[in-house]
Parts: sequence; structure tokens; C-alpha cells
Amino acid sequence: MIRKRIAFYGWVQGVGFRWRARNAADLYGCTGWVRNEYDGSVQMEIQGEEAQIDQVILAIERGRYVRIENMKVKNIPVIEGEYGFFAE
Repeated sequence: MIRKRIAFYGWVQGVGFRWRARNAADLYGCTGWVRNEYDGSVQMEIQGEEAQIDQVILAIERGRYVRIENMKVKNIPVIEGEYGFFAE
């Protein structure tokens, strides 16, 4: 189990990014949250197995209109007992 903080840059706001992220996280069994930032990026904390997290990101990228141009990824401590994935 790992947890990552990911900042997504590109065409990521106003294109269904958070909705796709929430649905993909639920589908692949990940927990965490996603939110829009004032600078036009999207910030996500996601927890699960590496392969699950990779599948969530791939599912988001497959979304119409979403164009991820850059990601900044940082491993952070796991939150024990977390449940659900929330779009803020």
C-alpha cells in the first residue's frame, strides 16, 4: 500500500477530470481525494497498490477533453483506515 500526492497540469479543469478520477478510484479500489487548484492544476492524493493507482491515472487520461501535459508526483505517508475517494 502506498500513497501519492500528484499535481496534474494541462487541460485538466472543466473537462470532467475530478468526476473521472472519483469513478476510476472507486473502480480500482483506491482511496483519497481530488480537487481543483486556483492555478489551473488539479491536486490529488491517492492511496492503493501501485498498479491500482496506475490504472486510475490511465482511466483519467482516456477521458475526452482531458490532456495531462505534466505531473508532479510525491510519495507521502499512508493514512491508515481511510475509506472512499472524494472530489472536493
